[in-house]
Amino acid sequence: MKRRDLCSSLALGALSALAEDVEAPAPPSTYIPQAHRVEDRKLLQDFMDEFAFADLITTAPTLRVTHIPVLLDRAAGDYGTICGHIARQNAQTKAFDGKQDALIVFRGPHGYISPTWYQKGPAVPTWNFAVVHATGKLTSITDPTALRAFLNHLIQKFETYEGTSFDFSKLPDAYVNGLLPGIVGFTMKIDRLEGKFKLGQDRSAGDREGILEHLKTARGERSLYELTESFYKLRA
Repeated sequence: MKRRDLCSSLALGALSALAEDVEAPAPPSTYIPQAHRVEDRKLLQDFMDEFAFADLITTAPTLRVTHIPVLLDRAAGDYGTICGHIARQNAQTKAFDGKQDALIVFRGPHGYISPTWYQKGPAVPTWNFAVVHATGKLTSITDPTALRAFLNHLIQKFETYEGTSFDFSKLPDAYVNGLLPGIVGFTMKIDRLEGKFKLGQDRSAGDREGILEHLKTARGERSLYELTESFYKLRA
């Protein structure tokens, strides 16, 4: 083999080895047309704070989804860190090893959009919605003091929102310490943050005005009150 060919071969081999060592960026978690892509970090984090009841999705050891309220720490990491907790008996706790990829989905309001609301036709119906996907790796919270502090912050957030006076920090230690073994807390530093806002923003000004006007009186889903009331009646 010629010296030039040998050097080229060695160089290509080194580049290939280096490429294998560098972890490729994770693929997107969902399809997002450019018109619906939102990358404003503050807007996405505000959304996550407001719609904090999220879907925690993992695929190892099996595909699992758990629906939980979570707490966002914006200052921890490039995109923030999410904290949450699930029941210890939930098999998803096996994914809290710092190695498994996880997806946390935040969902906002959504609704059917009639083509009759648009200024011009022809058009077809669609469904408008907004979601934020946060991906990263889950690590369990093993320190009971840290777990209790997280729970206090999580509960305080929603109690403040509801304007109530419950104070988790004032519960007796014996009572709280008896409950903590039943749950497992986790943290997830966000490695990737994706926003998909399909709200008709790519349509004409007239169409956007029509969407807003009709959404004021559009028939939406039942409220939590209405759903709960009807369910109670069914179970009575």
